[in-house]
Amino acid sequence: MHSSPKKLSASLLCCLLLIPGIGRADDAPEESNPDPLEPVNRVIYAFNDTADRYVFRPVAKGYNVVVPKPVRTGIGNFFNNWTYPVTIVNSFLQGKFKQGASDTGRFVVNSTVGLFGFFDPASKMNLPEHDEDFGQTFARWGIGQGPYIVIPILGPATVRSGIGILANTQVNPVLQLNDSSIRSKLVIAWFIESRAALIGPDEAVRDAFDPYLFMRDAYLQNRDYLINDKSAEDAIFEEDFEDF
Repeated sequence: MHSSPKKLSASLLCCLLLIPGIGRADDAPEESNPDPLEPVNRVIYAFNDTADRYVFRPVAKGYNVVVPKPVRTGIGNFFNNWTYPVTIVNSFLQGKFKQGASDTGRFVVNSTVGLFGFFDPASKMNLPEHDEDFGQTFARWGIGQGPYIVIPILGPATVRSGIGILANTQVNPVLQLNDSSIRSKLVIAWFIESRAALIGPDEAVRDAFDPYLFMRDAYLQNRDYLINDKSAEDAIFEEDFEDF
């Protein structure tokens, strides 16, 4: 049984306020050292990198070989659409009511005219795609980001965005499906498609002098752009890294 939205919001807010370093948006420690857990984070990063190198990346490459690009594009559109309620909810929570209305229209159009989201007619109807989540909403509410952390399998985050991930699951239709068998299959397909989309751009990480630092700095910069609604032209790997 799922918690009610009010109980969930209250619990998440309490957690955020009680964790040291994220009570205020202007915490000095996170400015001087955003990664106090670096030794632990590097161990988890090494585990994730090994799993990706020997399992996830080979599967993703095979997926790209077997599945034609138009089909991959449709599958990507499908998952972008059916996880889009996360963006809709957070647009409204951040007070972006005009954007929230546009996002709602985009979801409706792509879910109907776009054949359950496999096509993206909304973009041609001047209903652009946005990217909002609970981590960004918490930042807008003035809650500090807390330390940088690396989550097993999921990868880079901060304490704030990590708790945001938990909140995102509560409004993500894919993750809220009652049928566990269908839900599991969709999650696996979603994961493979997302990883496959990064074949190519991920070489920049592998070629970096210190991939861990490259990933950390790119992630923190990307989150800053998303939170402050800066232009996509100024971001590094904005679309690709967000998927990753």
